[in-house]
Amino acid sequence: MASGTKSIKKTPSFLGGGSFKPNLNWLFFLIFVGLIIYSLRGNDVTTKEIPYSQFEKLAEGKSLSKIDIVTNSRQARGELKKEAIAQVFVEKEHADLQKAVVETSIPSVDETAKMLKESNFNGEVKYTQEGGFFETLFFTFGPILLFVGLWIFLMRRMSGGGGGASVFSVGKAKAQLFDKNNTAKITFKDVAGLGEAKQEIQEIVSFLKSPQKYTELGGKIPKGALLVGPPGTGKTLLAKAVAGEADVPFFSMSGSDFVEMFVGVGASRVRDLFRQAKDKSPCIIFIDEIDAVGRARSRGAGGMGVNDERENTLNQLLTEMDGFGTNSGVIILAATNRADILDKALLRAGRFDRQIHVGLPDLQERKEIFHVHLRPIKIGNDLDIDFLAKQTPGFSGADIANVCNESALIAARRDKSCVEKQDFLDAVDRIVGGLEKRTKIMTASEKRSIAYHEAGHATISWLIEHAAPLVKVTIVPRGEALGAAWYLPEERAITTKEHLLDEMCATLGGRAAEEIFFGMPSTGALSDLERVTKRAYAMVALYGMGDDIPNLSYYDSSGMSDYSFTKPYSERTAQLIDEETKRIVAEQYKRAKELLTTHKQQHNKLAELLIEKEVIFTDDLERIFGKRQWVSRADELLHDSDESVAHHAPEKHDEPEADDKQNAENKSTEIGTNHE
Repeated sequence: MASGTKSIKKTPSFLGGGSFKPNLNWLFFLIFVGLIIYSLRGNDVTTKEIPYSQFEKLAEGKSLSKIDIVTNSRQARGELKKEAIAQVFVEKEHADLQKAVVETSIPSVDETAKMLKESNFNGEVKYTQEGGFFETLFFTFGPILLFVGLWIFLMRRMSGGGGGASVFSVGKAKAQLFDKNNTAKITFKDVAGLGEAKQEIQEIVSFLKSPQKYTELGGKIPKGALLVGPPGTGKTLLAKAVAGEADVPFFSMSGSDFVEMFVGVGASRVRDLFRQAKDKSPCIIFIDEIDAVGRARSRGAGGMGVNDERENTLNQLLTEMDGFGTNSGVIILAATNRADILDKALLRAGRFDRQIHVGLPDLQERKEIFHVHLRPIKIGNDLDIDFLAKQTPGFSGADIANVCNESALIAARRDKSCVEKQDFLDAVDRIVGGLEKRTKIMTASEKRSIAYHEAGHATISWLIEHAAPLVKVTIVPRGEALGAAWYLPEERAITTKEHLLDEMCATLGGRAAEEIFFGMPSTGALSDLERVTKRAYAMVALYGMGDDIPNLSYYDSSGMSDYSFTKPYSERTAQLIDEETKRIVAEQYKRAKELLTTHKQQHNKLAELLIEKEVIFTDDLERIFGKRQWVSRADELLHDSDESVAHHAPEKHDEPEADDKQNAENKSTEIGTNHE
């Protein structure tokens, strides 16, 4: 052993590896062990109760070695000599007893003493008293006190532990209170984009700061505002900004905080929340994810009202928001991404007077969001924020924050001193497509099949006008896909039939290339076929673009299932929808095959280049097919936005707002292949 080595004593693992910290649990454990030890004491001695006459004969026959007489209970116990045990315990199983005791009830202490004297008993005689006052008191009331203490302990644990908590506090609201004394604040300066939503919210804050400006004209402040939008768009961030900007108390609570296993607790917490708010008015109450408690009533299990407790909580919330009671100075903010399932009574004027749509950011708003999240990051000189904004269509604010963080992690992994453009591109690929799997082994035929499949997508998307422009094609496995094609979806305000058909044709390019150049389809087109089928069905049944069923939509935008039957159309109509869907898909598949056949030489050259390089970009397609003749809509919008900024005030933008549902569907990059 080296001289500098020290012997280290380790605490046994069963002691927790640290210093002993006694608590109430240990006290209950020691009491329990003590009761067990007390109940087991003396169990090594076998005792038998006998009549007094037999006890007298044993004493006269010198069969007892010693006798204990309990004076206060008129009991006598005698320890049998070893040779007399078999005389009393005649049972076979007690034949080998080493120690045994007999006990009996005596008529009196004096008579027993006289009997022992007359029988010339020569053993030890002891006179004792059992069951003193304190011992009797302990064994009489001890179990009761132990049970009561255990019950109080369990009730305190169920209601949330110490600190004066009790079972009666379960109905108290769990709202978190923010006021002007809080140090950590988020203001509207920290919220990029969302110009219209911020304006609506700032009006509420302005009213609380100077209400006379509005009341002098006879106006009333809205009682509630509902923030609606896809996940990650900044609804909760706006609420945090309100808490930081408003100089009034701000109660923050989640919709699930009202839900409890006990009956009546949810309604009690609603009452307690509004009672606290009225005491501190003017104030703001924020309920995040309100759909947890505000779901439409009597819609579960066939409309039988299976969750009465949740409905009672909702009824109490409706009453508190706009009932007979007054809530002057109390404003309700709520956030949800499922406004379609909320109860209609909750959305009416007088409760939530305003519904503020917080949508996905457009191109200019994404630039502003990137500026916010790039503040703490050391970026390189080659980084172009306009380029990043164009590369992330359909990304929410949370997605952009994730891209910035992931890019910093990638740069640190590569031992760089700053975050460069390629790090951001790799971060986008990592988030959208998954992690690269270059160690995955594939045969030459599998690699060739994937390359021709992906080249089919790239070729058709380059040759037709309304398909999404291609960014990159790779046959390196990434995530669950063995090959992928990155596109740059257009952020359209509206989508026409030609747009949908061109996108379907480009999506079918992979399966068409497999059939033309290999003569056999593969399972790699699974995700392509899924997207095409859903889009064709939506064209016919939702958007009314079918030739045989024009201008009819069977889509229920309210989400309330107003139709009283399973399908809002007959079996004949269902057959027409199926036939129309098949026809649309067949026409676009035929079109894709014709385009690939016409440009067979360029397609094969692109596929061979893909096999050689594994990853190809837009420049490679331009060298093979020539420059794409159609200008990207994103380039047009960015050019118009820059001109608008140069000639007008920076905060005014004439850019149309993109359709959030379409942007979410086309989010950034579409994985072109999912080979099995």
